Amino acid sequence: MKFSRSLKSSSHSVPSPDGKHVATLLSSLVHIRAVRSLEVVNVIKLPQDFAGPVLGFQWSPSSRLLLVAGPEQVRVVSALDSSLHAAIRTASVPGTKPAHVGFGASDTEICVISSYGLKFSVFDLASSRAAEINTPKVFSPSSACRCFSFRPQTRHLALLSRIAGKDLISIHSFPTRELQRSWAPDTIDAHGITWSPDGRWLVIWESAAQGHKVIFYTSDGHLFKTWSGPANPSLEDRDYALGAGVKVLQLSADARHLAVGDSSRSVCIFSMASVTETMRLRHPKSVVSTETLQQIGVSQTGPIIHTFLRTTQVISPAPRLQDNSEPVSGCAAISFDPTSALVATRLEDSPGTIWIWDLEAAELRAVLLFHGNISALSWHPHVAETLLIRCEGEQYNGLVFVWDPLSEGPRSVDFSQHLPGLKTSGKPRVSWMGFDTASGPSLFFSDAQHYVLACLAESDEVAPVWANHQSPEPSFAVETREESPLELVPAGENGPDRTRPVEDDDDYSELEDTFVHKR
Repeated sequence: MKFSRSLKSSSHSVPSPDGKHVATLLSSLVHIRAVRSLEVVNVIKLPQDFAGPVLGFQWSPSSRLLLVAGPEQVRVVSALDSSLHAAIRTASVPGTKPAHVGFGASDTEICVISSYGLKFSVFDLASSRAAEINTPKVFSPSSACRCFSFRPQTRHLALLSRIAGKDLISIHSFPTRELQRSWAPDTIDAHGITWSPDGRWLVIWESAAQGHKVIFYTSDGHLFKTWSGPANPSLEDRDYALGAGVKVLQLSADARHLAVGDSSRSVCIFSMASVTETMRLRHPKSVVSTETLQQIGVSQTGPIIHTFLRTTQVISPAPRLQDNSEPVSGCAAISFDPTSALVATRLEDSPGTIWIWDLEAAELRAVLLFHGNISALSWHPHVAETLLIRCEGEQYNGLVFVWDPLSEGPRSVDFSQHLPGLKTSGKPRVSWMGFDTASGPSLFFSDAQHYVLACLAESDEVAPVWANHQSPEPSFAVETREESPLELVPAGENGPDRTRPVEDDDDYSELEDTFVHKR
């Protein structure tokens, strides 16, 4: 395991999707650092009128552009050159902020959901045009991403809205976002909508309070199937209809499987080839090592290191600590590995336990018990069967765990030992690096002041991408040019991209008749 030196960071520091660069927002400057050389290769100066808290800071899907969002405006800039600098003014009520700001189906498409979910705006930087759709179904900023989904390949937009007390699904073409079709699904209070990763299915599910219902549509919007609960439930789950409905719905990255968790201790697995329920994973209340379940790891917390010990005795996962809140049950999280061979789950009533299932054998592969509650778990997007685990609590601020089937248990990765002062500052963030895996899986860790990269390869023959890479000191100048009245900073007389800014205000309604549809 090899670590980079600690580098200057802030609460807004993000690696690019391809893993080649890290962007850090420091005051009004955006620093772009190359991962291979660990040197700053570009600095972008934000305009003086960009004020207020930063609501969004993210890379485009191609790792070419950066988005910086504030309460009243959004800036989109080229990361490595000066080919693009666009501004979007977001009309909002003073004291409020957009519920969602982010890239859409392409680098030049920006999606903004206004405060209180009043409208869904799509800005096309390539044509300097905007489309608005009224009343997207948004309850809170955390639920905003569930009301829309982009279809892979064709990049059609599926939007869930609510009009006159009824749910409505609409399909919009790319890039004009013209309305192609809309219909009212058979739902009382739909909770979310999503395309399958292969684009074959459009899935919508009912809120947990309305019972078990998942509706599957074909790609052209025709009803294919409605699932209303598990088929042939076991004796323990015979009263499933009395509990809450769908709490978690997750599709695998290869579109082979779909998992549905409810208020019971079981998870339904669907085969998406035929949209049929193929298995039901039941979480036992007590576990014991068997021929197939050979890894039951229990964390041991020491003054310096965290280790895991295998147990051969019958053990019950620790329950949630009792407090004044209402008791909870059922599935809290589901995550597939990229090959769909394994799926990790976490239950509400045992938040410190991770269950890892083998889908080919429909059996429990491992049970990992932690002292702290699990806050996040994510599989490596390219390396099969490699799971990243994070826990809550101050003792876990600089600590993460990585599990794979060949290890003796989760390996602890302590980033605090590589930070100045040997401690973290602010809220830590950790994610997988997206570059190719020739140098082994790597992690990005950041707190409010510094960030560190870690290569998890154990062999000395495998060197991280930043090791022994000498790069000359980059020469760059901070851009300080005046913006034009159109709020666009061009690349020059022969700049490659001359996108005009897009204004989001009440006077702009060129496409309103096309996109504001009624039943």
